Amino acid sequence: MKKLIKTLSTILILSFTALSLQSCGTYNKFQTLDEQIKSAWSEVLSQYKRRADLIPNLVKTVKGYAKHEAKVFKDVTEARSTIGKIEITEDLLSNPENLKKLEAAQSSMGGALSRLLAVAENYPELKADANFRDLQAQLEGTENRITVARGRFIKAIQLFNTHVRSFPANLMAKWFGYSIKENFQVTDEKAVSTPPEVNF
Repeated sequence: MKKLIKTLSTILILSFTALSLQSCGTYNKFQTLDEQIKSAWSEVLSQYKRRADLIPNLVKTVKGYAKHEAKVFKDVTEARSTIGKIEITEDLLSNPENLKKLEAAQSSMGGALSRLLAVAENYPELKADANFRDLQAQLEGTENRITVARGRFIKAIQLFNTHVRSFPANLMAKWFGYSIKENFQVTDEKAVSTPPEVNF
């Protein structure tokens, strides 16, 4: 009988130890994935900031050549101002509504910049300006960096959400209060799915 109790006690202690180690591992995995999301999001914000910082110089350069394009300049300035008014806080990622506002503002900024660069096409002397070409190259590079940073963020969210939904981690997720996080969403899905009209 003593041997049976000792064996059962050993099994119970080993089971408890294994469960504790599993819980610690799962908790640490959540911490790691959460930090990856924060890091990836910081990179997205950094690239958005870089783009916003390039805009005043680009607008100033284009204004020197295209003085009568006031609406385009106003649109770019308003888009940049809207982005500046959005409060970037730690809880932005956990607030889907604020995340959508930021994405809508960034989308608006992208459209305004596209219109600004289209205006530049009408001014051959502007396109020949070295300062403009340099700013345009920096902006194109920044747009590529934004795409890469957003891709990394999307991947980090995917890994986190997969872990939250996987068994037995989903039990630990509920225990520790982790839930699925919002990812980037297309603000105007219908516009994106409609092919552009090309006229020659």
